[in-house]
Amino acid sequence: MSADPHYQATEEAHTGPIKNPKQLLLAVFFSFLAPILIIVGLVAYVVSGNKPAGTAEGDNMALYGVSQDARNREVAERLKKVGTIEIRDANRPLATGETVFKAQCAACHAPPGIPGAPHLNDAAAWGPRIGQGYATLLDHALHGKGAMPAQGGGDFEDLEIGRAVVYLANAGGAKFPVPERPAAAAAPAEGAASAPAPAAPTASK
Repeated sequence: MSADPHYQATEEAHTGPIKNPKQLLLAVFFSFLAPILIIVGLVAYVVSGNKPAGTAEGDNMALYGVSQDARNREVAERLKKVGTIEIRDANRPLATGETVFKAQCAACHAPPGIPGAPHLNDAAAWGPRIGQGYATLLDHALHGKGAMPAQGGGDFEDLEIGRAVVYLANAGGAKFPVPERPAAAAAPAEGAASAPAPAAPTASK
């Protein structure tokens, strides 16, 4: 019966490629080894992409004559802070208009200054501007107008910039009052103490 060729072909078709225990052990070993090798290869590929920049890019920069200092400055420029937060003492004395003018405005507005900017004590240049009013002049100073850059948000408070505007405009013939901080509201405890006491209820007869 085992000599039947049809039976032999059917038996070989059902046995598969593994015919002895040695082949089975080899198949199991390689079925574990192959995924491990693939994982190790992928990890090596990913880690090689995380090397510090400057190998290829640095070689190219060196090729074009860019120094290490220039590369460091470029990196520092990329990493610099976008903005800063500054906490100021609200109780400090306000700077005078003259102080703010000398520190921040004199480069353009002190004679000879720059052409087109109204200079200190130039009544002819300040006359039309004074007619626009203090609020308009302050807005131009804080936010800029034409070639003049915005002055707000720098070393001085907006109120101090306003004092410099008054200093300049008054030197040109204006009569603007010097702006001051608004008076602080009275503390609630003081208000309560100074409030008149309610009338005592009268007894009904």
